[in-house]
Amino acid sequence: QVQLVESGGGLVQAGGSLRLSCAASGRTSSRYAMGWFRQAPGKAREFVAGISWSGGTRRYADSVKGRFTISIDNAKNTVYLQMNSLKPEDTAVYYCAATDRVGVSITVGMYNYWGQGTQVTVSS
Repeated sequence: QVQLVESGGGLVQAGGSLRLSCAASGRTSSRYAMGWFRQAPGKAREFVAGISWSGGTRRYADSVKGRFTISIDNAKNTVYLQMNSLKPEDTAVYYCAATDRVGVSITVGMYNYWGQGTQVTVSS
């Protein structure tokens, strides 16, 4: 079992920045891949960014490329999502997820561990 706890959400003006953190505990290992997803009201959960445990593979949704950066600190078992140039359409609950089934996947169903989510609100 893997436990994931997100932090760092909040309210920010358009153009601002936030950094989300996801602390992993339990049976973490190098075979895991980590992902950030988000879900806005009335919409499906969508992939934002993903990273392999080694940090060697990273993937981003087109909507956040060039603005968001995912990183991992293996010593702290923590994944980060640095979000810059935030837009109102980035407003959502952001979830951290882990998978031991595949590498870095953009598919919600491939992730078997999820955090509780953290709210990000971007005002215009």
